[in-house]
Amino acid sequence: MANFVLVHGSFQGSWIWKPTVRLLRAAGHEVHAPTMEGCAERRSGLRASITATTMAEEVADLLFYEDLDKVIIAGTSSSGIIISKVAELAPDRIGRLVYIDALAPQPGETVADIVIRPPDQPPYIEAELARGPTRADLAKYLFGDFEPPLLDWAMDRATLHPKGAAAADLTQFWARPWPATVIYCTQSANPPETHQRRTAEKLGADWIEMEAGHYPMLNHPEEMARLLLLEAEK
Repeated sequence: MANFVLVHGSFQGSWIWKPTVRLLRAAGHEVHAPTMEGCAERRSGLRASITATTMAEEVADLLFYEDLDKVIIAGTSSSGIIISKVAELAPDRIGRLVYIDALAPQPGETVADIVIRPPDQPPYIEAELARGPTRADLAKYLFGDFEPPLLDWAMDRATLHPKGAAAADLTQFWARPWPATVIYCTQSANPPETHQRRTAEKLGADWIEMEAGHYPMLNHPEEMARLLLLEAEK
């Protein structure tokens, strides 16, 4: 039995992993897919002090209190930042890092330095403590490969993301080696392939290409679960 911890990215919650979690548990593995504070069903806990580091501390606490070791921790999109910070905070509990179309900034680099925004893409909705795309923006870009009724189901669950959760100091993370895999989704514009190949090169990570959009854990769960189960065999 393997221990999986699956971390969602911006504008999401644990719901993004729901069908993949079901398949991994059916295969007999322990699976945790926490929703971060200020997101989805925890959006009422939104506060100014939420950062990518506080989110990583939540996950590190989960590893400790659930007595999880040799964890396969997977992150999608912006949660590549979070899982990197979790590894830095709880290195002895990490078995393998899996970056699924995910961000992994170098020290001093911001998300804005990496992500390519089309010139016709409208600006995000800006609230006091959170920001995010409009419903139309979700349908066209982030969830652009979803079909109804899944598209409407996902858009109904998307929430604005805490503003402070877009960056963390990963200097210590990049200073040491980690067992890792990068899964690049070929039908997704962001993060760019160049960024993900750099992540794989810096980590000496296994490289896997998946014919899918940005969130395969939701609309390609069988393939996503198959790839994660292969990670458990490494």
